[in-house]
Amino acid sequence: MRSSFSCFGFASALLILSGVPGEAQQAGPPPAVLVQAADLRSMTKQAEFVGRAEALEKVDLRARVQGFLGPRLFKDGDDVKEGQVVFTIEREPFEAAVDKRKAQLAAAQATLANADRQLQRTAELARKGNTPIAQLDQRTAEQGEAKAAVIEAEANLRDAEIQLSYTEIKTPISGRIGRAAVSPGNLIGPDSGVLATVVKDDPMQVLFSVTQREMLEARETDPTGKVRARVRLADGSLYSEKGRVDFLDVQVNPRTDGQTVRAMFPNPDDILTTGQTVRVIIEEKGGDKVVVIPQSATAIDQTGSYVFVVGQDNKVEQRRVRIGTVRDGLAVVNEGIESGERVVVQGQQRIRAGIIVTPELASSPAG
Repeated sequence: MRSSFSCFGFASALLILSGVPGEAQQAGPPPAVLVQAADLRSMTKQAEFVGRAEALEKVDLRARVQGFLGPRLFKDGDDVKEGQVVFTIEREPFEAAVDKRKAQLAAAQATLANADRQLQRTAELARKGNTPIAQLDQRTAEQGEAKAAVIEAEANLRDAEIQLSYTEIKTPISGRIGRAAVSPGNLIGPDSGVLATVVKDDPMQVLFSVTQREMLEARETDPTGKVRARVRLADGSLYSEKGRVDFLDVQVNPRTDGQTVRAMFPNPDDILTTGQTVRVIIEEKGGDKVVVIPQSATAIDQTGSYVFVVGQDNKVEQRRVRIGTVRDGLAVVNEGIESGERVVVQGQQRIRAGIIVTPELASSPAG
């Protein structure tokens, strides 16, 4: 009898501790949790690609004449304007060459003037019959040679002036200039390589490749081709500026079945750098209405994804869900949650299914 009573008492104690099947026992005041109502909203379709940022214009500055490099007229990374002088080469030898060519031109012009006078006199004598015709032909030939010498001297002077102009290395585009590759005082020339690079990177183009299947699906979904573009940076954050797709290559790469697409992005703060690898997110305008909840409300175990739902009686229910797209802190619920149901977004570690809670409404998820 004593043994049976003891067993009955032990069983009663277990019932008290574990509670009635299906009901959760709790002591003390209901725990406070933050809840958020599942929202029905339009979620655009997205596709993500690997892209590379490339400057619209890029120029490698090189020396076109040989000479000693003068002082740099910029700082690495400066913004430069079209036509701005950024390097100089010693001018004195080229100025001397110009002066020499000017002297040669003056001499040729003097010779031509003399030839003109000689021809005029000989022509007058020939008209009166006081000189042979051969002499007139000789003076005519001398005048032609003098004219040719003037033309040659003018060309030589123009070439010397061009060579002199090359001692000022100017940027042909506006943009940002990179690091100087050669220090002042070095002897440079056409074979010295790139002195510095100037890039025009605002706006910045991002190139990426799409397959023919993806291209056909995009055209079927949105025949107008009106799509927006975003960039995901290396740290996972989204670039603040939005872009637009403005170019589709006219040919397909037969090796990859890919077609190059270009998206243009404003780049006022130089966040995007030419050669940079980024993730390009293409999203169509509009979208289907779907149920979304904060990503923080979701949890996962060996069975799958679940959330805690707070009913009208403030009782907690563990609900199995099927999660779809996750974007910007929001998760699309394909199955398991209806719009308007309250899910726990903070405080899940203090609750379990079946208990009563004190729900506090969290702020709405950003859209």
